[in-house]
Order: sequence, then structure tokens, then C-alpha cells
Amino acid sequence: MKNTNKISILNLEKPVLIAGPCSAETEIQVMQTAKQIAERFPNAIFRAGVWKPRTRPNAFEGVGEPALKWLQRAKEETGLPVSTEVATAEHVELALKYGVDLLWVGARSTVNPFSVQEIANALRGVDIPVLIKNPVHPDLQLWVGAVERIAGAGVKEIGLIHRGFHSPTTSAFRNKPTWELAIEMKRQFPDLPMICDPSHICGNTELIPLVAQKALDLDMSGLMLETHIHPDLAWSDAKQQVTPEHLQQIIGNLKARTAEVADETGKNALSELRENINKLDTDLLQMLSERMQVARKIGEFKKNNGVTVLQVARWDEVLNTRISAGEMLGLGKDFVTRLYSLIHRESIDIQNQLMNS
Repeated sequence: MKNTNKISILNLEKPVLIAGPCSAETEIQVMQTAKQIAERFPNAIFRAGVWKPRTRPNAFEGVGEPALKWLQRAKEETGLPVSTEVATAEHVELALKYGVDLLWVGARSTVNPFSVQEIANALRGVDIPVLIKNPVHPDLQLWVGAVERIAGAGVKEIGLIHRGFHSPTTSAFRNKPTWELAIEMKRQFPDLPMICDPSHICGNTELIPLVAQKALDLDMSGLMLETHIHPDLAWSDAKQQVTPEHLQQIIGNLKARTAEVADETGKNALSELRENINKLDTDLLQMLSERMQVARKIGEFKKNNGVTVLQVARWDEVLNTRISAGEMLGLGKDFVTRLYSLIHRESIDIQNQLMNS
């Protein structure tokens, strides 16, 4: 099936805005929301969930095909491109039938290679942009694999959505941002645009501005924000949806920054600072190498004298003294703890190898 829409996620001006309700509930709700978004953001992409994967049965699981007709009407009357989530081959076929401009693969689908492959198979020969959300759990390889499967179907325009990761621990966020995984995904796929979904990361509206700004500061290509004319009455995810007015306020307060410095003076100043970083990193790596050589000698001593690799009291002493020293130098406790935990783990691995050699 050939899609005639020509939206290009690779050529849209940054920051891209994808906005609309979590779920398409009624035709009136879809049309009013789309029109209010279009009035404020004529270059936005309108989103709405047509099929909603829910944890338990008997919850609202989306209107289905009738909602696609509402998206079609919203597109015709506002001029906004429209987008929705797909989880099966049937979803893909129906979305294309009604002229949806952009599809995305949800977090619950990304976690299942069989589901992603089914979607990929349905997309063969189709010219339509596809965004891929990170999996529910922090598994980078599942995210990478989903990109590879969709690309393997011949989809030329692929983007990423960072929507945070489930964590069993209590947090201020519904889904922890775990920014380092998003950064690593950007490193592995530097040519793919990445959209941040603060709505799902936050689970509430209070933290959305903070997360949205951080996403732009990390050079993400845009934002997906759930927007509803009456969030309090929403049939799904009411707490994380904003009104079109609130959306305008959030976007208006964001500071868009560029990845490159425009003027030569600024480029030279930044280049000099980066060169300082390069020199310091060389010294740092040299010192770490020397430290591991000493750890190896300690390991040889332990092996020859029947001493265990791990002494908890010594590790406790090292960690506490380094945290104190780091704080005096302006380094945070969490940073020093993570850094020395990695160093200690490498030292333990070296010494274990010696013990078994």
C-alpha cells in the first residue's frame, strides 16, 4: 500500500512539537483539541491514541477504527499532520487507509521483538515516517533491535521517542528519565531524530517544563506532549495531560539552544576549553592505568599470601575517604560513589583473574 503523505521528520524545523490527547475519546474532543492546538502551533503534528494497550482488561482501550475518521477530519480541517500508535499489522493497515501521516511504536511493543517484527512486515513498501519509543524497561538492545527491524523493512525515515523507563523504586517520575540511555542511543544513531515524551516521563504536569527543557538542552529534536481540552475528564492518563493554553505557556518558556556555536570567536573559545578537557582526560586515563597496575600488584600479593580479594572494611574506608575528599573539591557524593564503585569493580575483576590464573 502506498502512502501519499509527504511529511518528513528529518526535515522538520526544530524543536518539533507533537501534541494531542492521550486517547481519542469523542469526535468533539478530538476536533476541539486539534483546532486549539493548530491555532497556537500551526506547524505542530497532532497525536491521539486510537488503540490503547492497558495492563488489565475492562479499562478503556481506545475507540479503534472510528477514531481514525476523526483524525482524518482533524487533518482536513486544521491542516495539521496526524499521528497515532500502532501495535499490530491491522493497526498499520487501518492507519494507512485513513491517511495517518506518522506512526509510532509504543513502549509495550518495543519490548516484544515479535510485535515489532509484525509491524515491520506490515510496513514493507510503505513510505511513512515511524517513531520508536524506548522499551518499558531500561534495555538498550531491545530499542536498538526495534530500530533495526523497522529499518530492515525498508522504512527510510525512522525517529526515536524517549519516554523514560519503568523502575521498581519510588521516584518523582512516573518513568525515570535515565538520560544516559537516551544519550547512548543518540550516540549509536546520530542521524535519527529523537523526540522526548515528558508526559510519560513525569506522569504529572508539574515536572513537564523541567524535563522538556532538559530534553532540548540535550539536543533532542522535539517534544511529544499529551494535550487535552479537559484533562480532568480524560478517559486515560488524566494527570499527565495539559490544556492547549498550558501547552502554549510551557513551550513559550522553553529556551531553544543550538548544537553548534555560530560566531568564530565563540568557536575558538569553546575549542580551547575542549582542548583543556582533552589534556585533562589524557592525564586522568594515565593515572587510572597506573592505579590498576598497583591493584594488580596487590592482587599478586593477595594470591601469594592467601588473602581474599575483597576486604569490606578496606573498601568502606576507601569509599568514605574519597567521598570526603571529593566533597572538599566540589564533587558530589553520588558522582564520587558511582566513580569509585566502577574503579573498585574493575580492581576486583583484575584480582579475581589473577587468583584463577
